Amino acid sequence: MSASIVLRFATLWFSGALILLSGAGPLSANQDAPPECVILLHGLGRRTASMTPMAEDLEERGYRVYNTGYPSTEATVEDLTADYLEPAVIKGRLDGCPVIHMVAHSLGAVMIRQYLQNQTLPAGSRIVMLAPPNKGSEVADTLGPWFFYRWFLGPSGLQLGTAPDSVPNRLAPVDADIGVITGDASWNIFLSMMIPGPDDGKVSVERAKLEGMDDFLVLPVTHTFIMQDAQVMAQAAHFLAHGRFDHRRPKQAPRGEAGSSRRRYRQFER
Repeated sequence: MSASIVLRFATLWFSGALILLSGAGPLSANQDAPPECVILLHGLGRRTASMTPMAEDLEERGYRVYNTGYPSTEATVEDLTADYLEPAVIKGRLDGCPVIHMVAHSLGAVMIRQYLQNQTLPAGSRIVMLAPPNKGSEVADTLGPWFFYRWFLGPSGLQLGTAPDSVPNRLAPVDADIGVITGDASWNIFLSMMIPGPDDGKVSVERAKLEGMDDFLVLPVTHTFIMQDAQVMAQAAHFLAHGRFDHRRPKQAPRGEAGSSRRRYRQFER
């Protein structure tokens, strides 16, 4: 075999390898560069444990993950943002994160919008919002006057209504790459009766939308467990890597254990 043929074969093989690796995530870039970072924010009345499957999935993909906890029922959106989200971003910058992505569930998405009113993220950062009440929720309107609701969900829960002066509706549009995933499945008939149109048991599909968002996806998942769904995790990772969701992927509820479901959906990611 001549040297020119060997050289041509080696060039083709190397080029093919680069193409295959180009969609593998942040680790496919310079191995010596700091990893891209992702801040995770749980929702109202939840804890960091609810975002642990998402954190593990993103870590497997090569991201440095900050699963950020905060006392969601003890303060207003403004105070929670200043006391917990802002320090998380500062830590990411101090750790040398070249990019700081964010993935947030429900209330956490509103906190991101609050943060971006006066702050910015590094160039190339992307945001995925999961079941966000971007235009408020009728559940807060209906149950807000009840003592139990006020006692259980606190000041921030009272800020999530649909009135024009509610926090979600008075926040200005933000300049960021944002993808929104919401669900249209509900196990809570009582709460769904308060919500017009398709909903996830807490937020309507329509009120999850955000002005200026880059992509929007509806999946058959509920508000409570959207962040632990295998296809949601895969779609969130796809948006962080590509700035869009993969609308070719089948939209169906995964079956079996979370780990096997996660592996099954990964076959559609490239």
